[in-house]
Amino acid sequence: MMADWSDWRPFPDPRHGGVLVAPFGPGCYELRRRDTGDKVLFGYGGHVAHRMTSLLPEPFGSGRRNNAEKRQYVLEHLGTVEYRTIACQTEEEAKDLEREIKRGAIGVYIFTT
Repeated sequence: MMADWSDWRPFPDPRHGGVLVAPFGPGCYELRRRDTGDKVLFGYGGHVAHRMTSLLPEPFGSGRRNNAEKRQYVLEHLGTVEYRTIACQTEEEAKDLEREIKRGAIGVYIFTT
C-alpha cells in the first residue's frame, strides 16, 4: 500500500545549498508552478531522491535525462517551482501510479514524458 502524497515544497536551488526531501526508495514525484498553478511534470523512480536530481541541467543536476528543454524549464522557473512526492512499496507500484497519472496528463502538464 502506498503512502499519501507529501505536502508541496519549494524545489531546492542547488546554487544556494537547497535540500531535496524525497523517498530514498521507489515512488513518484510531481512538479507545479506556485505562481500560476500550472502542473509542470511528473515521474517515477526506483530511488525518487536520486531521480529528481536529474530534473536540473548540468552542472546542477545528475543522471542521464536527455530532455534538455524540460531541465532548462525547471532551472529557469526554480523560484516558483514546487514539488511533492509519494513513496511506494515497490518500483512496480510506482510505475503503475505513473501510468495512472499519465492517463490524465495530456493537456494538464506542460511536459508529459
